Amino acid sequence: MVVASPTSIQNEKIQPFELPIIDLAEERSIVMKNIVKASEEFGFFNVINHGVSNDTITKMEEAGFDFFAKPVEQKKLAMPIGDSFGYGSKNIGINGDMGEIEYLLFNASTQLFRTISNDPSNLRSRASEYTDAVMNLACEILELMAEGMGVPDTLCFSRFIREVESDSILRLNHYPHDHNNNILNINKDCDIGTHNSPSYNYTKVGFGEHSDPQILTILRSNDVDGLQISLQDGQWSPVTPDPSAFCVNVGDLLEVMTNGRFVSVRHRVVTNSYNNKSRMSIAYFGAPPLNACIVAPPLMVTPERPSLFRPFTWAEYKKATYSLRLGDTRIHLFRN
Repeated sequence: MVVASPTSIQNEKIQPFELPIIDLAEERSIVMKNIVKASEEFGFFNVINHGVSNDTITKMEEAGFDFFAKPVEQKKLAMPIGDSFGYGSKNIGINGDMGEIEYLLFNASTQLFRTISNDPSNLRSRASEYTDAVMNLACEILELMAEGMGVPDTLCFSRFIREVESDSILRLNHYPHDHNNNILNINKDCDIGTHNSPSYNYTKVGFGEHSDPQILTILRSNDVDGLQISLQDGQWSPVTPDPSAFCVNVGDLLEVMTNGRFVSVRHRVVTNSYNNKSRMSIAYFGAPPLNACIVAPPLMVTPERPSLFRPFTWAEYKKATYSLRLGDTRIHLFRN
């Protein structure tokens, strides 16, 4: 998911873009139509009136910032021992990919928070409460998607992440502000048209170009920008942060399960030398059990649109994901 090193970004086209906003309080038929349209065209959208309480969100964000504010030696106590969950910094994945980031990674199904169980910020209980809330939101959205596409079994997507053995994960990403203000200003080198706002003065890769391999991602971030999506090759569109909304994006598995109707779009996070605040995002990645067979419902496969992908398990796809550089494309390996 990340380039080889946190290099500067030069000579890139930056095109502003506003994500579609889906109001979940609107009439159900309108919500379904808007979600399906956004998933087909952009693979990304924001949801408001999502039902996750401000208290749950605030407590989770506070606990995250409290953890990342700790001395490095204390944070290292939460580094993984024998598995991939826990604290990490700079290194992302197992293939040498790097980013301007530190993070905490949890298994969202088994609540594997043992390495920080004595944390005074009560991060474990707050993460558990938050995970339950966003998992329910993800299921609601997946059921709206299925119904909006006319699939008779409206639980065909959501039941995967409701499974006890779901392989879903929760990830807190922290992009520290450069207190030394020594990040190279390359605004003059970037092809950004007439956009001279500081919000376009991107400098380094925090979390590099990738698509999410799972089914659906529910992302919450604070008011610091940095997320960009690539709707066209070679062109990046900054996403304006909205702390009142959740950003939702289609994952690779959902593209497969909709037979290519929905799109899993590549995205990244970049740093900004003008900002004097750290960015923190909290991402829930809804995934099926390892042995789940990934295949499109029969309705999605027609003589006019034959199956684009061969059946496979999440374990197979996950193995392919971790055997490649994180920014590599995996989905084409499973095409018919």
